Amino acid sequence: MDNRPGCLSGLLKLFLLDRLFNWLQSRFGCGSGSCFGCGCGTILLILFVLLALSIITGTDWFRIGF
Repeated sequence: MDNRPGCLSGLLKLFLLDRLFNWLQSRFGCGSGSCFGCGCGTILLILFVLLALSIITGTDWFRIGF
């Protein structure tokens, strides 16, 4: 049995991830105006890319198994 999510759920996840990323960038990232904005913005960008790749490829990065 194949339990992969459909296309619409993946698009919804990417949409929500985009909204969350924009909100976090405006609060803590490069656009926030704080002295830690560049560092936090870079960390948020790396997390965003990893989560987006996880959604696109269907990879579960937290499941460790052989």
